[in-house]
Amino acid sequence: MARSEALQDFLNAAFVAFDQLAEDSRGRQSLTQIFAHLQTSLPQRVNIAKRLPVCGLYLEGVLAAKAEQPSLNILLRRFAALEAQLEWNGRSTYDNSASANFPMSHANTMIVGPGGLEDRSDVWLGATLMAPNVRYPDHDHAPEEIYLVLSDGEFMQGDSGWFTPGMGGSFYNPPGIRHAMRSGEEPLFAFWALLPDQRKH
Repeated sequence: MARSEALQDFLNAAFVAFDQLAEDSRGRQSLTQIFAHLQTSLPQRVNIAKRLPVCGLYLEGVLAAKAEQPSLNILLRRFAALEAQLEWNGRSTYDNSASANFPMSHANTMIVGPGGLEDRSDVWLGATLMAPNVRYPDHDHAPEEIYLVLSDGEFMQGDSGWFTPGMGGSFYNPPGIRHAMRSGEEPLFAFWALLPDQRKH
């Protein structure tokens, strides 16, 4: 089954960027499996495009950012070319760890994964956009996860305290770990890739 050129071009760029910048050995192992799954394409959903107000305010700016690594600039351009086909949604569950402005000040999109442009269960690859001065709620999930950060912003995992990966920073979240993120004076934008438990053989 042929994938659209825009989606395949984005996935190719994502593989290069994640592979170049992921340092944690567990994350690299996970990425190998994620992109092996993505060698097989599944049907794309059509006419699902939806933007939230926060996208109109901040997405163009974060996608126009310039990184030192050429692979990140290519990734941003490829995502920009694909974005008009994507469905952006807000997180429906959150607790008092989130900032009061969280509901209207963030957007997530699933590019490939459950409910994504390419709807599948074996891999999740998506992105999060947050307006300035927003705190995402503490949350956890069974799949392990690798982040690739394309902006300023702070993150935490477990008992780590807040840390700043910076543009091009990448880190690994083990399965089930509590984690969160928050933006400062600038918007936050990051990609994430999750590998549901495949009972790795």
